Amino acid sequence: MLEITRQADYALRATVEVARMEYGERAPTATIAERQQIPLPFLAKIVSQLVVRGILEATRGASGGVSLARPADTITMLEVIEAIDGPITINRCTRDPVVCELSATCPFCEIFTDAQQQLVDKLNGTTLQNLVERVENLEAAAA
Repeated sequence: MLEITRQADYALRATVEVARMEYGERAPTATIAERQQIPLPFLAKIVSQLVVRGILEATRGASGGVSLARPADTITMLEVIEAIDGPITINRCTRDPVVCELSATCPFCEIFTDAQQQLVDKLNGTTLQNLVERVENLEAAAA
C-alpha cells in the first residue's frame, strides 16, 4: 500500500492548525492536539521532528507554545511529509535505478518515475498557506 504514515498526516494537520494563527503567535501543543484529535504524546514527538527540520519553533514555559519557523507560504506539504517520513518514493527503482537489475528493459520504471515526479511536484507546489485557504473555503461552504 502506498500511503503516507499517520505521523506525517498528523504533522500536516498540526502545521496547518498553527499556520491558521497570526504569524509569530504561539499555540500550546495540547490545544493543537485537542483541535486536531491527535494524541498529545504522539504530537510532542512530531513537533520535535518539525522543530529540528526548521518548520516549527517551540517555546517552553507558561507563555510558550508552537509557532511556524517561517511564513506559511514558504513551507510546502512535501517539506512537512519528508520531515517525518523521509523522501517520497513510489518504488525502489525510483529511489535508485541502479538497484534494479531489470531497469534497462522494465516497462514500469519510466511510469513510476513520472508518477513520482508528478506527486512530488504537486506536494512541493502546495504551501501551508494554500492549505489554510482550502480549510477556510471548506468551512465557509459547510456553514
